[in-house]
Amino acid sequence: MVAAVSSTSVSTRRVLIVMPALNEQDSVVSVLAQVKQSLPGADVLVVDDGSTDRTAELARACGVRVARLSVNLGVGGAMRTGFRYAAARGYDAVVQVDADGQHDPDEVGALLRLLDEGADIAIGSRFAGKGAYRAVGPRKYAMVALSLVFSRLSGSKLTDVTSGFKAMGPRAIRLFAGYYPAEYLGDTVEALVMAIRAKLSIRETPVVMRERAGGKPSHSPVKSAVYLGRAGLALLLALVRRRPSVDSSVAA
Repeated sequence: MVAAVSSTSVSTRRVLIVMPALNEQDSVVSVLAQVKQSLPGADVLVVDDGSTDRTAELARACGVRVARLSVNLGVGGAMRTGFRYAAARGYDAVVQVDADGQHDPDEVGALLRLLDEGADIAIGSRFAGKGAYRAVGPRKYAMVALSLVFSRLSGSKLTDVTSGFKAMGPRAIRLFAGYYPAEYLGDTVEALVMAIRAKLSIRETPVVMRERAGGKPSHSPVKSAVYLGRAGLALLLALVRRRPSVDSSVAA
């Protein structure tokens, strides 16, 4: 049974922006400036995912908290750090905003409104009718197939299940603080399977995804060529794999 809509409003809830960052010295300062302008009441945690450049140094100079990982764990490992930080400090919402500038901080309000309307997880969709983002080749086929599967599993229409632009409410924070997948595609595909199994409510809202402001894309042409197979394998493993038990208050 999904919990009732929280009485905590967007303006008063404690929001933590978690920003995974790997060698993003060219963009992290401008992204943090945009976050502060768009979300002046939110706290920010930059998780430096084993960077070898000045990402952590520049983020600290912007006056935000920085958690440094000694080795590169991927987005999933970085977000796991963020969820545990948020759970230990009682935050009401965690929003993932990538340090490369693709996620527009001005869109975060729409994600938080979905949480206020009862969603446990709000996804910013690139394919729900806003913006001109297009996927091509194997990546397109994988996204279409995954969207069909997850829409059926969740009982809600989902068009962009691999989007990293998400907001998570208290129940999702507790779930993911206990375990959050770090494998390739685990932070999107497997994490959503976990949420569905825990009976969390998942909704999406259209967003504009921008071009990277710096750094290197995380997916090479070789990875794109095998994306369809890996996405299918990630979904299969997520459906059959057993995970640590979830706090009963999450599944209640």
